[in-house]
Amino acid sequence: MKIALYYRVSTEDQTNEPQRIELLDHCRRRGWDRITEFSDVISGAKTARIGLDALMKGVRKHQFDAVLVAKLDRLGRSLPHLAQIVAELDTNGVALVATSQGIDTTHQNPAGRLQMHVLMAVAEFEREIIRERTKAGLVAAIARGKKLGRRRLGWTPEQAATIACWQGTVAGLAGALGCSAGTAHSLLRKNQKALTA
Repeated sequence: MKIALYYRVSTEDQTNEPQRIELLDHCRRRGWDRITEFSDVISGAKTARIGLDALMKGVRKHQFDAVLVAKLDRLGRSLPHLAQIVAELDTNGVALVATSQGIDTTHQNPAGRLQMHVLMAVAEFEREIIRERTKAGLVAAIARGKKLGRRRLGWTPEQAATIACWQGTVAGLAGALGCSAGTAHSLLRKNQKALTA
């Protein structure tokens, strides 16, 4: 089996070594020797993690049969994030093993599929809760009179004239209209297209 090990600690004064020793010992006992290691020294609350991102890239390319972690909280920064990772592992046919928590979804473990289904059920439950909260938030916002969706920019006749005859820089137009440089650039491009049409 091709195994990916993932370790994470939150700060530079901590070390991944205890997790690494535990996971390598687990692999040795099971006769797994095709091992790739990934690690991060970063808070679990951070969304972007170099090691985890590289691991998941390998998962999507079907480079691994199983991902090993000491504990689930080393992998996911929150329950929704962990649920997303578990779903992606399952979609790509990659087992998950959390050595300190007795979680083993490999085919060698008779209860493995059951454990994965329980994790997937938790993931689906979490997604449903988020969906319901989002819907409730939208309904409440509409009830308060909030307009949803992207704000449509309406230009006064003076602003429209400024856009139509603008000869300066994009930054200058943005300043004149009180909009972002991206909006000003888009307006100039649309105006040029209208002139050449």
